[in-house]
Amino acid sequence: MPQVYFLCTGNSCRSQMAEGFAHQYLPKWRVDSAGIEVHGLNPRAVQVMAERDIDISHAVSKRIDLAYLQQCDLVVTLCGDARDRCPRLPASVKHEHWDFIDPAQATGTDDQIMAIFRNVRDGIDQRVRQLASHETAI
Repeated sequence: MPQVYFLCTGNSCRSQMAEGFAHQYLPKWRVDSAGIEVHGLNPRAVQVMAERDIDISHAVSKRIDLAYLQQCDLVVTLCGDARDRCPRLPASVKHEHWDFIDPAQATGTDDQIMAIFRNVRDGIDQRVRQLASHETAI
């Protein structure tokens, strides 16, 4: 079974969203997410994913598991911090970098912040769909 790991800084938003979409679009894959640090699951990420009927409310923010990482077919970093601080990958592990802003850092009114979360969610959705449409190439 192919294995993918989605990584971002705190495993609170972007990587959790990617994992949620991947469970939906890549049902034959082992899917997980983690962070360089542990920031806790962001409630706004839960809310915008629920708008797409994907429940990530029981997800747990966690730090990178080196054993899982070493066994992956694909590692996707979702921010420059994760890309730069990711442990060294074996040559057999494919790496993709999808650079998304951190919606948890958004400022403004609640509506403005939620719009940023939705924009990031929709971008991640599109990238995971593209990945699923090319999964045999991995």
